[in-house]
This record gives sequence, C-alpha cells and structure tokens, in this order.
Amino acid sequence: MAKDTHISKAIAIAFVVLTISAIAGLITMIILYKAQISAMNPTPPPTVPSTTTVLPPTMRLPRSVIPESYEVFLRFPFYTKILEVVNVTSPNQTTNFSGNTTIHFQCVQRTSTIYIHSMELEVSEAKVFNRNTDGEIQVSSMSSHEDHSEFLVIELNEALESGGNYSLSLVFVGELYHNFDGAYISSYTEGVPSHEGDKSADRFLIITNNEPIYARNVFPCFDEPEMKAVFNVTIIHRRQTTALANAPVDKIQLIDDWKYTRFHSTPKMSTYLFAFAVSEFEATASSYEPTYARPEAVAAGHTKYAAEITGKILSFYENLFEIKYMQQKLDQIALPDLSPAAMENWGLITYQEGALLYEEGASSSLQKESIATIIAHELAHQWFGNLVTMKWWNQLFLKEGFATYISCFAVDHMYLRDLSYANGDQNDLWHYMQKGADANNRQVDVAKFMDSWTKQIGYPVITINTTSGEISQKHFLFNDSSQSSLVWDVPIRVMSKTFLSPKPVFLKTSQPDWLLANVNCTGYYRVNYNPENWEALLTQLETNRSLIPLMNRMQLIDDAFNLARAKIVNVTLALNVTRFLYNETDFHPWDSAMRNFQYIYLMFDRTEVYGPMQVRFLKTFLPCDIQNNNLKKQSQTLAVQVACNSGLPDCVAMAKRMFGLWMKDNTNIIHPNLRHWIYCEAVASGGKEEWDFAWSQYQSTNDTSEKYHLRHALSCTKKIWLLNRYLGYTLDPEKIQQVDAAEIVSSISKSVAGQVLAWNFIRAHWDYLSHGGPAVLIHAVTSRFSTQFELQELERFAADYHLGSAERVVQQAIEQTRVNIQWVSEHKDVLLQWFERETAS
Repeated sequence: MAKDTHISKAIAIAFVVLTISAIAGLITMIILYKAQISAMNPTPPPTVPSTTTVLPPTMRLPRSVIPESYEVFLRFPFYTKILEVVNVTSPNQTTNFSGNTTIHFQCVQRTSTIYIHSMELEVSEAKVFNRNTDGEIQVSSMSSHEDHSEFLVIELNEALESGGNYSLSLVFVGELYHNFDGAYISSYTEGVPSHEGDKSADRFLIITNNEPIYARNVFPCFDEPEMKAVFNVTIIHRRQTTALANAPVDKIQLIDDWKYTRFHSTPKMSTYLFAFAVSEFEATASSYEPTYARPEAVAAGHTKYAAEITGKILSFYENLFEIKYMQQKLDQIALPDLSPAAMENWGLITYQEGALLYEEGASSSLQKESIATIIAHELAHQWFGNLVTMKWWNQLFLKEGFATYISCFAVDHMYLRDLSYANGDQNDLWHYMQKGADANNRQVDVAKFMDSWTKQIGYPVITINTTSGEISQKHFLFNDSSQSSLVWDVPIRVMSKTFLSPKPVFLKTSQPDWLLANVNCTGYYRVNYNPENWEALLTQLETNRSLIPLMNRMQLIDDAFNLARAKIVNVTLALNVTRFLYNETDFHPWDSAMRNFQYIYLMFDRTEVYGPMQVRFLKTFLPCDIQNNNLKKQSQTLAVQVACNSGLPDCVAMAKRMFGLWMKDNTNIIHPNLRHWIYCEAVASGGKEEWDFAWSQYQSTNDTSEKYHLRHALSCTKKIWLLNRYLGYTLDPEKIQQVDAAEIVSSISKSVAGQVLAWNFIRAHWDYLSHGGPAVLIHAVTSRFSTQFELQELERFAADYHLGSAERVVQQAIEQTRVNIQWVSEHKDVLLQWFERETAS
C-alpha cells in the first residue's frame, strides 16, 4: 500500500537508499519461508484446553476453526446519479446494502463457540451445518462483544468436533458511508455543471478499502491476515453499472433493472485484500490488464501511460521471480476518493486518481516518475503480501519492505514458491536466510543480526575517530536528554582518497587524507567523525567533489544537519557542508540541502534570523550550470521553488506575467513541471482576482494533476480572509472532497499566517477533519511549534479532545515541540551570526 501520491522522486530515492541497509549485504542469498500448509492440513491450533468456550485473553481470534472458503452475495440498490422525480423532495439515492454469506470451515479444536468479526452490520439468521453429515447444528445465541475486538460470537447447542467440516450461514444489512473504510460511496463530476448547485453532473460509485480491518464492515468474516480462504462472490447491482472484483467475471444475468454479476473463485487470500467496485467507469482496451477510470479520463487518454507500463512491470516481476502472476486478470482503477494513495487488492488494485492518471501537457515529469513508482510498488505486492502474507500486522515490513526493495534486489524465487497462498513471520525468513548464509560460508548468525533491526526502535549513529581509530555507536535521537542502551549489529564499508574502492575495514588516516563511511549509503545508520576528518571531507567537496560518490554528497548534508539537530555536532558544521553547492550541478545534493534547511526555516521564519537566511537562500540555492537531461527538469523545478519562496523579484515577476496571460486570454503557457510553484507565487503575490480565477479553474477542470496544483496554489494566498474562506470550503463536500481536506489544511499551515489559522480551524472542526488523515494534519500544523505557549496549547489539545488514532502522533508532536524549544534557544544566536557573516561576504 502506497501512503502518499505526490512524492518527490529524490525523496523516494533517498528513502530507499537509507532504509535499504537493514538487510543490504544479506539479501544476496535464498529467501524462503517454511513450507505452506496444504488445503487439507490447516495451521495447527495452539496448546490450549481441549474445548474453547470463552473469549481468549487477547483480541485475536481463537484458532479452533479455520475458514476454507466463502460464498458472498451482496446487493447494492444505489444509483450512480441522482434522478429528479416530480413531487418528491428527497433524492432517490440509498446508502443501504444487504447480503448473505456462507463460510465453509474446518474445526481443528473441539469447540461450541464460533468467533468471527463483524462491525456496523445487522447480522441475523445464523445457521450452522455439519458438511460431513448434512445435519444442522442448532444455534443457542448470537451476540456482539462491546469492545474493540469487534467479535460476533455464535454459541452452539453442541460442540464442533476436531477434524470436522462445517459451514456457517449469515444474513446481514449494512450502510455505505463516505469515510474511506470498508465499502463506501465515492463521487465525481461528469462534465461541467451548468450552474452552481447543479446536481445533474454528479456521479457516484461504490468502492472498497479493507486494509487492515475493514472487511468486517462489508460482511461477517475471519478478518485476520492469517485466516486465508477462497472467495466466491456475487454482486447484485443496477443494470447500467459494471461490477469488478478480485477475480474475473464468471456469469452475468439481467433481471428487470438488476444485473447479477458472479465472479470466478479467487485464489486463497486474506480478507484485507477482498475488493470490489460498482460504477459506470470505462477501461482502456486490454484483455488482461485493463485500467479503469472516469469515462472522461479514459477518453482523454489519461489511463494510457499506466496501461503501457503495467504489463512491462508485471513481466519483469514474472521473469525475476520465475513465478507467473497467479490471478487470471489484473484490473487497475483510478478513484476520486481513496486513502491511502493505492491499495494492492489481488486482481483489483485501487489508486487515487493522481497516483494512476498521467495527463500529457498537464502532469509534470516528477508525477510521471511517481506514477511508475507507485504502480511498481503495488504490482510487487501481488507476490509480496498477496501470494505470501505476514501472519500478523506487527510484521508489516515483510510485505511493505520487500515491495519497496524489490526493484533493487534480485530476491530468489524460492521464497515465494514455498509460501504461496500462505503466511509467514520474520523467524521463517531468518531461518532460510541462515541456510543461504551457511551455503555461502558466511559467518553470521542471521537471527541475532536481524533482531537488532526488527525488534527495537530506531537506528544508530556511528562515530569514527580517524586519528585514534576508535569506533563507537549509540542510538540516534533528536532529544539529547533521552537515555538509550540499544545497540545494533552494523556492517560498515569505507573508502578514502587513497583507496576509492569500498573496503570492509577501518583504517587510521594521515592528515590531510579523509575517510568516508557508509559508501553509497547502503547502511541504515548515520555517521559522525572527528573534527579533523569532517574538515578534510569538506575540503574535498569544495575542491573536487567528484571523488565523493553522488549518494554520499547527499548523505553528508543529511547526516550533518540531523547530527546538528541532535546536538552531536555544531550547527555551523552542517551549514558549512552546503558551501560546495555553489558548484554542484546534480539535483540530489540540492534536494537534500533544501529538505534539511526546512527545519531551520520553520524554527526561525518568525524571527530576525529569517532576513539574512532568505538572502543566503537566494545566493546559494540556484543551480548555475544545469545540463540538458532529466535532472535539469528537477533542478529547474527546485530553483523556481526556492526563488519564488524566497521572493526573488525575477521569479515573482515571471509568475505574475505567466499567470496573468492565462487569466487574460485563457492561454496557459506554464510548463507542467513548474506549475506547482508558479501558480502558488502568482496567487501569493496577487489578491482576490487571482484567487477567484484559480478557484474557478479548480472547479471547471477534471484533470487530476491540474486540480492538485490548483489546490496547493489556493493555499498560498497571503490574504487572511481568503485563507479563512478556503478553510471553510473544506467543510463542504460540494466544494472540496473530504479526502482532500487534510491536504488543504496542511498546505495552509505551511505559511506563518496560515499556520495559526489552520491550528484554530483543526481544533474547531476536529470531528470532521480527523476522518481524512489526522496524522498528516497534526504533523503539518505543529511543525513550526517552538514556544512555551504553543506547547501548552498542544498539551491542552491532547487533554481535551478525543484523538483516536491520532493520539500517538499528538504525543510525538508534544515531545518534538519540547525539543524545538530547547534547540531554538541554544542555536538562534549562532545561526544569526553565521547567516549575517555569509551574506556580508
């Protein structure tokens, strides 16, 4: 599952590089799990009493019964558009749905109680049958647990016998909501409304998002990843709509106004992958990998790029794993409302529109790269996650980690063969990695090595003294008052000016030589050096940076700034590292510097430090020699971003001229790569006329990329009353879809004035906004907090509001605010002096 749509390629690269190392150097061996259970020999039960009759002490389902298959019938009477009916004041739309399910299961431990999951469903008519005798077993009671277990408990008059085959039938009624969990209604506009309030262009569809625990909202089920089963699904829906599901269509029947769509059986899979869609969407022409979207988007060719690359990526994975894709079809669908950015449902991958649709002439090259990255990630999940699944959510990295790394590692196909349609945990992985290590005569205890990375939080900072040869490690923490005794097993490779090939040993160096560790950033740790080695590295960067690998030029900036934030090195060292950028032409070191300067910017853009800091940005962060390649596009975008954000007159004038031309004769000459920042600056330097024009363009366009750029631009205005108007719009689904509300409020909070407005707005409307990404909201609005007053307000917020899933992120924000307060008080004068000195020269 991809978490965000609009990501920087450089950030993605940096993330992969930094996180790769926990297993880098190890995943060169066969990766396997234990042999899978067969269909007739399910996972054996734990050692417990011979009969289970009460709720287990945990919130996990007991393993007394194991599902084998489901027969699921779902009926949706909803309409894809509202029909105006004479003399009827209420719309004809309905959000109710109904269904029934029969679960075939095997009893592996004698029990008279069946536990399954059900949430926000009215369940009735429970019937249990012995499939061995064809006899019915009487149900004595059925009840729901009033706790977070969401258990539906079915008590029987007689016990189920171990080894017996049974079935459970249930009837249920539910409701479709608009909260992006389970089955829900999404909406979009077809064409352009003829007037404000025109509902004739509104269109609706049903979609699912069941990870991690929302299949239970759709039908009663064993909603845990280890409880894999086969699903046989029939959907009853309006005649003019199309139903999609995990498996291909088996049969369609038309009866009056209804269409009965029955699908083939799915492979054995977890409930969180269960998916379907009911809509009037259309698809690109493809018999195997169709890409579905709004009819307008398909007609405009916006699905073409995704359709072109999907087959190529799928073939690459099939050749790499030597395992064919296990489904009979692979549908992809671009949705107006989805959280997160994409979901890897087996056979029916769902995406936010911005994560799948590419619009020639409107989408930037960065968005094109992002789309390819997200598609590759979700396709990798068809093997890592779908075919082989983690046993429980505490080992989510087994699917998310490998899906991220798979483009970088040639993982042996045996891993997938042995656990096809089954589940595994990290111990299985370590076991077979150990076999590979032994076969290659590698002296390593894999489980011991990996436990330090997977069973404890964080990562280390390695300190190397090149004068004494001493090496040490400690837990890297921004809060220097925190105590930690954690240690890691860390493989380290180094290089020096005298040996440019990475060496797996440490050497003392004679000045003025230098030593560089974590070559090409293959390790998941930060590196600190003695002052003499830092100075030698800085000198090398300024005199001949090419001797330092590109990834390490980026790493040195990132490490130095983060070590300064943790008060391990002086902040002036981090600032001095950026001096070599005057002559740097590659995008990645620039991007690293900008991301790291962001913290300083947020801490001091309300203080006297901001003036000379802004001048320094204009002086430094404009590439002076950009070659004509793809990095040129990235560097140009970064240059425009920095120049416009810093108020460079030439950039402001350019933005106003280009935007003004668009307003005057409806000619948009702004390159797609630059629209995000040009739009923003034009609205920021303008007034009501520019803002209203951007808003009208947002309302009239159905181009996903253009909507994204305009949403951001509208938050850039410096007019308080316009920001308040925009905030108010986020509460109106007619104007702003709920899935976009958190993004907009977060964007508004990025400016000094907007941050205060957004913070007040979040508190005033927490119940509504918290449904659309509370973690994003809290992180954005508190990122500038660095005063005692802001800390007190945040603590009061934590005490007075029901935070739900945001409780942890709020506590983290409180801790970070305390760190910020101390860091600002200790570094303000030093930073002011450095920036003043740099800008005076």
